Amino acid sequence: MNRQHDMTATVHLTDDERLDWLRLIRSQNVGPRTFHALINHYGQARDALAALPQLARRGGASAPGRICTRAEAEREMAAASAAGVTFVSLREPDYPLRLAMIDDAPPLIAVRGELAALAQPTVAIVGARNASAAGIKFAERLARELGEAGLVVASGLARGIDAAAHRGSLTTGTVAAIAGGHNSIYPPEHTALADAIAENGVVLSEMPLDHEPRARDFPRRNRLISGLAAGVVVIEAAQRSGSLITARMALEQGREVFAVPGSPLDPRCEGSNNLLKQGAAPVTEAADVTAALLPIFERPLQLSAQEPDRPITPSEPREPNEPKGPKGPREPSGDERTRLITLLGPTPVGIDDLIRLSGLPPAIVRTVLLELELAGKLGRHGGGQVSLVPPI
Repeated sequence: MNRQHDMTATVHLTDDERLDWLRLIRSQNVGPRTFHALINHYGQARDALAALPQLARRGGASAPGRICTRAEAEREMAAASAAGVTFVSLREPDYPLRLAMIDDAPPLIAVRGELAALAQPTVAIVGARNASAAGIKFAERLARELGEAGLVVASGLARGIDAAAHRGSLTTGTVAAIAGGHNSIYPPEHTALADAIAENGVVLSEMPLDHEPRARDFPRRNRLISGLAAGVVVIEAAQRSGSLITARMALEQGREVFAVPGSPLDPRCEGSNNLLKQGAAPVTEAADVTAALLPIFERPLQLSAQEPDRPITPSEPREPNEPKGPKGPREPSGDERTRLITLLGPTPVGIDDLIRLSGLPPAIVRTVLLELELAGKLGRHGGGQVSLVPPI
């Protein structure tokens, strides 16, 4: 199948721009949402980097957060190139469009393999690490049949269902979203599987090359799995499992959710069976998935949340005539900061609500939120919500 969208509005970053993007996303307290807000605010990553210390001080930081140096970014770029890893930015045509549509899309993805796989219609398959033999067999068969139907299969390279899904779609194309860096494949015994995936598909990460995955990195990885796909199939998921986190993220991202029925006597199937009770589409064969997804793939995708030249966070509206440029909008006054901070607390609140309740211009609200976040005092949540980080 051909790519389903027109990316003629996108451009390729220069080498210097790519280096600046890498420096910005690797700097302290800068996550994907903060990165998007900074680019929206300053226009260029280089200008945002220059502003980081001042923003953090205005947010109340006792010391500016650590900024990734040019030398560090150059070393990571060189090591990635030696490992056959390419950095693709959110504004470039090789970036998977469905992933670009989520509100916390990684600004840069580090990819190894056949980039053409990222342009193909994709479905995700996830499930239990301690899967049953029947579950593993079905996952491998389902992935093979979906691949034969022209779909790329995405999963997380974990033991059990994930590995079976990758094995079943090795020859037709599969994408492995990993929680660590490319030099820290987890679990280690799947290093050879990752190499095999890269022959016809892609291994994808947003983390530094040598980053060893921690427990909190796996939910972050799960949003990539669901974000890459139009739908997620869950096979054997316990009540409290990463697979259910992926299913929840898929729903938040507007993806289709499917579940394979399992024995009510098997605790590994409690979560997936509950998904069926909650309205997930049942799957017993590949046709159940293709019948639901093929009409979706036939509809062209539009990046309505993006300007042609850089990412825009949908939940952070821009004033109609708001100036853009290296200096961005004016600095908030002390009274404006106080007014906004008073509205914030540990409970997440929508940015739109903050704008309405404070009576402040959107540009001023965004600036204060950036200051707080770069000072380590603000947390961002799904749905354009923010909260104050409780003091340690």
